[in-house]
Amino acid sequence: MTLLRVPAAILPLLLAAAAQVDHARKQEPSPEYVWNESLDALIRTRIRDVSAPRMATHLFALAKAPLPYRKLNFTVPGRAANTLYEADAFLSRELESRGYHVEKEGVRVQAFRRDLSKPKHAQYSRPMPEDPWYTAYNLYAAKQGSARPAEIILVLAHKDSQSWIDSPGANDNAIGAAAVLEMAAVLSTYPSRRTIRFLFCNEEHTPWTSVTAAQNAKARGDRLIAIFNIDGVGVKPAEDAAAGKKTNVTAYTLPEGERLARLMSAVNARYAIGLEQRTVRRPGPGDDDGSFIKAGYPNAVVNIGSWPYGDPNYHTEEDIPELCDVKNAAMAVQATLAAILTLDRQP
Repeated sequence: MTLLRVPAAILPLLLAAAAQVDHARKQEPSPEYVWNESLDALIRTRIRDVSAPRMATHLFALAKAPLPYRKLNFTVPGRAANTLYEADAFLSRELESRGYHVEKEGVRVQAFRRDLSKPKHAQYSRPMPEDPWYTAYNLYAAKQGSARPAEIILVLAHKDSQSWIDSPGANDNAIGAAAVLEMAAVLSTYPSRRTIRFLFCNEEHTPWTSVTAAQNAKARGDRLIAIFNIDGVGVKPAEDAAAGKKTNVTAYTLPEGERLARLMSAVNARYAIGLEQRTVRRPGPGDDDGSFIKAGYPNAVVNIGSWPYGDPNYHTEEDIPELCDVKNAAMAVQATLAAILTLDRQP
């Protein structure tokens, strides 16, 4: 995530403004959705399969070793491929080991320049036309629906780390990539009624590759009935982390997204997941969910650990996997899975 977040030092200045758009909901089941004993049993079984240790393994592989970064403009000495291509290969292998077919969609991008005159979290700067161009790839995998395959539930995360600074990008957003990979793993043996599509895109190079993904989906006439962007799950201010809070914020832009945000609150309560779940209306589309909203898909949300974003190590070299709250992220995966399964099994 590049444009949404703010450093923890100025969070107090934004809390009053954020309160104007913060719609915290009571965590009560929503009458918009139908649950029954069979669906409850299915959801409880699947969310129990979420593995925080497996997520941690994938997180450390993507943000420490063998991959210190995930960017097009850095290649580990002695290796043939840049670290973003290596990340693509890692994710593809993991998905294929679960029986998925991985498709790649190329997008021409550049790395950001770095402007040292700016505050550190905002030092990304527009590249010049003469700077190198690369091909970045969107990775897709899908569970084909058996009853309503044309109705698609999309879950996505950006997989790249910052192109202008040597940051492991653990919270931003290796943890999100690990979360989507975990959902794909848990659902690999699930017989879905609707199509569930997984997208790993790129946001820390320019242009964002989710823009191409969204525009191509629109051009194909894809019927995306719900879009969940996973970015910075489990991330929160230091004081909340010290207090052991397990947080999740579902931010929406348009009324269609609010319906998904209410669903996130409902499943968190119904299945006793234990998140401190909040709902926030953002003033305009942003991040990778915003790419889809701008392309004409209003039913999109982002799941994120805090709002405003509370990571004191945002866009720095200290965004390391050791500081990720993987347990919190796994709980957010459980809630997102519960929402996806609820949508999939609706009449």
